[in-house]
Amino acid sequence: MFPPIYEVCAADAGVQAALGTPVRLYPFGEAPHGVALPYTVWQTLGGSPDNFLKQRPDIDQFTLQVDVYASTATAARAAARSLRDAIEPVAYITRWNGEDRDDETKNYRVSFDVDWWVPR
Repeated sequence: MFPPIYEVCAADAGVQAALGTPVRLYPFGEAPHGVALPYTVWQTLGGSPDNFLKQRPDIDQFTLQVDVYASTATAARAAARSLRDAIEPVAYITRWNGEDRDDETKNYRVSFDVDWWVPR
């Protein structure tokens, strides 16, 4: 019922190189305080089952937001690239949400959205 973003990304050598092992990829609100940089968080923005009139849905669609945080813009972009390369073979990146720098932590952020179709 949920997209396998961790499983897909954790199995990718490029993501492991960028985000360590175990991969620092966390659901919303679960990144540990003081986690090493770079790291990534993701959340479900919405979605829906692919409904039919005469049977139960056989697939669910999810829209995710993925946010990469790092101490430099270069590291944030490199980690985002590795995630992109791991995700694109199995899901669709639908939006680049931009880049910014947090005023308080001074961490850099790269954000993008993913549409993921998950068979039941």
